[in-house]
Amino acid sequence: MYQPTQDHFTAPGARGFADVDTWVFDLDNTLYPSDAMVWPQVDDRITLYVMRLYGLDALSARALQKYFYHRYGTTLKALMIEDSVDPHDFLDFAHDIDHSTIKLDAALGDAIEKLPGRKLILTNGSRRHAENVAAKLGILDHFEDVFDIAAADFVPKPERVTYERFLKAHGVEPKRAALFEDIARNLAVPHDLGMATVLVVPRIIDPYREAFEQEAVREPHIDHITDDLAGFLTTCVAPEIGAA
Repeated sequence: MYQPTQDHFTAPGARGFADVDTWVFDLDNTLYPSDAMVWPQVDDRITLYVMRLYGLDALSARALQKYFYHRYGTTLKALMIEDSVDPHDFLDFAHDIDHSTIKLDAALGDAIEKLPGRKLILTNGSRRHAENVAAKLGILDHFEDVFDIAAADFVPKPERVTYERFLKAHGVEPKRAALFEDIARNLAVPHDLGMATVLVVPRIIDPYREAFEQEAVREPHIDHITDDLAGFLTTCVAPEIGAA
């Protein structure tokens, strides 16, 4: 697994930000660091949901959850296909977490506020989850809207139709947009559509997440890599777009 030796990496010939007027951010593990302890709680809640649904012990439920994730892309998609689970019920349960572990991120808020144009959240989670987390980070007011899994008709990233629905719903011109995302495969379609792509990786490997989800992948569909989102926006993006 490649780990960046500096905070930021830009590929040769990478798409820049001079013409960007729409800034799109994934939520989980992108807008907050691993020490916010958001995703471990969500992951545990998903395991508990699977335990109760199938009457399994924790170890068996965890194994089934991961099988679902690798086969279907998300546990929710699997449960909807396999057992016609109500997605709203699942999301309400999975996102019923303690938000007190999330710290205000003034530096990130300041960096996002200075971006010219529109700012949107594109997430495989729920709107309520995104709004709750962004509010605790102190960045919610900087975003125009949230495009969540319900808006995507419960088809998760990285499916192409999800990005197409997002772009159409918000009238986004992909060649004038940038996407910040923590999973490399979720940037392939956006790059193909014309968006500038930024992969956000953790500074320290997170034991609660799959290894492939944290890879700082150097592939043609990755324009930039950073392990410090606020720093990247301030030191790499701001000078290019003339934000002070």
